[in-house]
Amino acid sequence: MPTAVFVDAGFFLKRFPVVYGRPNAKNPEIVARKLHEMALDHLTQRGNAERRDLYRIFVYDCPPLLKKAELPISKAAIDFSTTDTAKFRLQFHEELKCLRKVALRLGRLQDGRAWRLNASALQALLKGQRGFASLTDADFVYDIRQKGTDMRIGLDIASVAYKKQADQMVLVSGDADFVPAAKLARREGVDFILDPMWNPISADLHEHVDGLRSTSPKPVPSVKVSRVP
Repeated sequence: MPTAVFVDAGFFLKRFPVVYGRPNAKNPEIVARKLHEMALDHLTQRGNAERRDLYRIFVYDCPPLLKKAELPISKAAIDFSTTDTAKFRLQFHEELKCLRKVALRLGRLQDGRAWRLNASALQALLKGQRGFASLTDADFVYDIRQKGTDMRIGLDIASVAYKKQADQMVLVSGDADFVPAAKLARREGVDFILDPMWNPISADLHEHVDGLRSTSPKPVPSVKVSRVP
């Protein structure tokens, strides 16, 4: 029986600059191709010259924000559909659709309809390093959250396991919320592998998978050079 690969695109995109480098992270064609290659690399098992069959590569993401709004400080108009983030996400999705054996599953965005301070600006205010009068538009992010992606991953894992469509599953994520899905798949006799892309994971997630394997390049630790006084 074949292998099914499930990729949390939000997690993958956050880890991409770390393992593949920042220069390529803004090119949607390269990013989509690296995702595909990383998934296919799981078909070759260590110590086994034979290549496993692929059932499908499931990729889970949300469409970008495309609405118009008003910036919080300057009150200037902003069209989110023209931002680099929106353009990248739309092209990334189109590139994925063209790759063999890839099924793109899209959730939805929950629009908070408000701006909130980013983490660095909030910390600076709390520490008294900055005042409210110094805040600019760049200190805020629009409040949106992904909805439905985790649920779709869990449902697809359960469906593939119950239908016996694959006897091995690979999950590219680092979220402990997928523990119930992993336990279900294992109870159905599935060999469940986690690919955290070299990111540390929680002990309970490690406990409920059959193994860890990251096929992306291992990040090289940065070496801090001490200054000579």
